Amino acid sequence: MTETVFGLVSDYGAYVIFVSAFLSCLALPIPTSLMMLTGGAFVASGDLTIWMVATAAYTGAVLGDQAGYFIGRYGGSPLVAHLARSPARASVIARATALIDRRGGMGVFLSTWAVAPLGPWVNFVAGATHLSWRRFAFWDVLGETVWVTIYVGLGYIFMDQVATVAEIMGDVIGLLVAAVVAVGAFLWLRAVMRAHRQKSGENGLKDPSV
Repeated sequence: MTETVFGLVSDYGAYVIFVSAFLSCLALPIPTSLMMLTGGAFVASGDLTIWMVATAAYTGAVLGDQAGYFIGRYGGSPLVAHLARSPARASVIARATALIDRRGGMGVFLSTWAVAPLGPWVNFVAGATHLSWRRFAFWDVLGETVWVTIYVGLGYIFMDQVATVAEIMGDVIGLLVAAVVAVGAFLWLRAVMRAHRQKSGENGLKDPSV
């Protein structure tokens, strides 16, 4: 995989980084993080310029997120329901929905870099649930700034260990996603238990034998 990405960046430069960033934000399985790490390494070697790589990655990511938002906005709940027919997609959409429900705009921000695997699905869900576009765009722009800075910067710094850095970052992101899921499950269980206690209390007050 690493050799293929190196070859693509070597042949097409910032253009392939732009395309990969855009398409990955629409849930296509493209290793954009590795593309950006590689782009950063090519900047360090003098084969590409930092403004070309950063602009391509950032523009592609923001435009991809916006496209995902508007696809969700105009596709609405039927689109989300259609995507959720697959058990695997249903699980990730449920996590994305929970993130938006709990965090709103901050959930969009976190999905662009901290829990990037949820990002494309957060875009769809944010649009389908009619999260304010201005709010979405604001947090999306901030989040993608962090994402691009981290990965291009790491590629620049560790130009000789791109594959190792990609593996480490993948593990870190995986742990963050697992943590988000665990916290979401805890909050959901707490809400269910609270609702159950409130219902039990109301039934107790209505019981004439009390």
